[in-house]
Amino acid sequence: MAGDADRGGIFAGSDPFAIARRWLADADATEPNDPNAIALATVDAAGMPNARMVLLKEIEEDGFVFYTNYQSVKAGEIDLSGTAAFVMHWKSLRRQIRARGRVSREDGPQADAYYRSRGLPSRLGAWASAQSRPLKSRAALMLEVARVTAIKGIDPPRPPFWGGYRLAPVEIEFWADGAHRLHDRFRWTRSEPGEAWDMVRLSP
Repeated sequence: MAGDADRGGIFAGSDPFAIARRWLADADATEPNDPNAIALATVDAAGMPNARMVLLKEIEEDGFVFYTNYQSVKAGEIDLSGTAAFVMHWKSLRRQIRARGRVSREDGPQADAYYRSRGLPSRLGAWASAQSRPLKSRAALMLEVARVTAIKGIDPPRPPFWGGYRLAPVEIEFWADGAHRLHDRFRWTRSEPGEAWDMVRLSP
């Protein structure tokens, strides 16, 4: 791979997903809150970009998985374009990962298992929240939570409008802070998910 001769240390390895998992494990020990937070970027039908923070829940062998309400604005934009991008930034480590690629739904047993792993209030909240839509008041939301709790009980199933998305990247970039702003950057690219990667060092 181009740029591979002087690549080592935190950048070492032939699998970008393994590097990403290793960096996230490092962040688990240093970041005070939500080391798995990502800034997720999407685009609407008019080409207007949108961004928000979500929690990355799994780094798989060939993709990144997060969960949300399928009726939310972000979900509508993802379903429309079939693509998204994100950045993970760790201030404590002075590192970041950027990725962009194709996105598909994770709406089966894996989503069911993750939903069951959440605390009961979060599971009930997924039923109660009409995410991204206007809300009269917080009191109205809490009334809906109470109503859902009375109906769904202590073991609610996963809502049909709530599940996962898997981003299969065609580009991943690893960045680490360098002295005098001479940062280290390595970009991994491939033509399609499942294809072989090319890697190159980028100027800071």
